[in-house]
Amino acid sequence: MDDVSVLGDSLDLWLTNLKLALQICEDTNLVLNYEKCYFMVREGVVIGHKISPRGIEVDRAKIDTIFKE
Repeated sequence: MDDVSVLGDSLDLWLTNLKLALQICEDTNLVLNYEKCYFMVREGVVIGHKISPRGIEVDRAKIDTIFKE
């Protein structure tokens, strides 16, 4: 597994969901690479798409790379 996103409309809900996600990882013996873990971010890029409070957008950097080649 490469990417896991934990969401919540409030800090309390996010913490509850994070606890559940981490418990599932522990129960199934999944190991997280702490160097690749980011917490409390408001946006990020997943599979070439930018996820943010504005919604899902195509990552502009990917488009620029395609047009350069």
